[in-house]
Amino acid sequence: MPELPEKHKRRDPEGKNKVPVLRLPRHDKGARENGCEGKGEMIFMPEQIQLPPQAQQILMQMQTFQQQLQSVLLQKETMQIQKIELESAKTELEKADEKEEVYKVVGPLLVKGKKSELKKEVEEKLETIELRAKSVEKQEEKLKEKLKESQQKIQDIFKGFAPPHEEDVSEGMGRSE
Repeated sequence: MPELPEKHKRRDPEGKNKVPVLRLPRHDKGARENGCEGKGEMIFMPEQIQLPPQAQQILMQMQTFQQQLQSVLLQKETMQIQKIELESAKTELEKADEKEEVYKVVGPLLVKGKKSELKKEVEEKLETIELRAKSVEKQEEKLKEKLKESQQKIQDIFKGFAPPHEEDVSEGMGRSE
């Protein structure tokens, strides 16, 4: 099996030898609460264990998928906030009387406008946000599926490294019947 490049090795915790390192992304709730989000957790691996190239490639893909998923989730959250703001604006416009003056924010300015035009503008923005949200949700689902498939591939690769189950061992011991 080929040796890992030096850039994928770090000194072991005792500082003696350079050993391969597997960096696991930390995007769970506990990591965020502990201030470790995105920093990853370093796991030192003994010299004799090396990841097969196929596993390394899949892990790199998984890391990319996780980064993309984080980006998509951020977009989704931003759109949810915008949707709430637009729905609130629409509600306030509906409460307003036709004779009342209404304004919209344009940069640092408040610009006077007609209630019907502003209401139409808010409704169009709401439709746009809802369409974009559906698209982002589809991206999220695809990325989650890709992560799940990659995880299964990694598990399949490492099944060969797992110790035999007790049944497997007992079957090979030549029981007499």
